Amino acid sequence: FFKSTNGSSTSYPSTIIKMTSHAETKIDCSKVYVKQSSFSNEETGMFDGAFAAVDIKEGELVEKGLMRRLPEGFDGNTCPYIFTWSTERPNKTWGMGSGCAPYYNTCKEGTANTKMVRFFDEDRFEIYANCDIKKDEELLHTYISLKWRTCFSELNDIVHADDSEHKADA
Repeated sequence: FFKSTNGSSTSYPSTIIKMTSHAETKIDCSKVYVKQSSFSNEETGMFDGAFAAVDIKEGELVEKGLMRRLPEGFDGNTCPYIFTWSTERPNKTWGMGSGCAPYYNTCKEGTANTKMVRFFDEDRFEIYANCDIKKDEELLHTYISLKWRTCFSELNDIVHADDSEHKADA
C-alpha cells in the first residue's frame, strides 16, 4: 500500500514493470537512480546522489539529457543546483539539467567515475563511464566550475583538502 499525503491508501500491483527507453528519446536516465548520497552525514548535511542502477562498463553511455538555459541575468554563482553552460569566463550562461544529472556529486579532477560531455550549441549532454561502475555505486563527475564558482567555495575546499597545490593557491 502507498499512503498519500492526504492520508488515503492506494494499492499497487506487486509486479515490477521494467521501464524501457524509446529509441528517439532525448532524455534517458534508465541506468541511474537517486537516493541519499553516501557522502551525506550530520557534519555535511543530508543530500542526495545519483547511483548506478546496473553494472556499467568503461566508455558506456550512462545518461543523456537536455539542458534548459536560464534567463539572462541569472547568477549561478549563488545557486549550486544549476549547471555552468558555456566555456566563457566569467560565465553568464546557466542551465537546468534534466534527468538524474543534477544529483551527480563532485570529486577531485581525475578521480570521477563519469564524465559529462556538453553540447552547448545543442543544449544537451551525455554522461559516460570513465571506468567500470558496479551496480549501486555512487556516480561522480568533476564540476567544471568547482574551482571558481562562489557557491562551491566550501565544497572546493573539502574536495581539495589534501591537495597541496590547492593549499598553496588559497
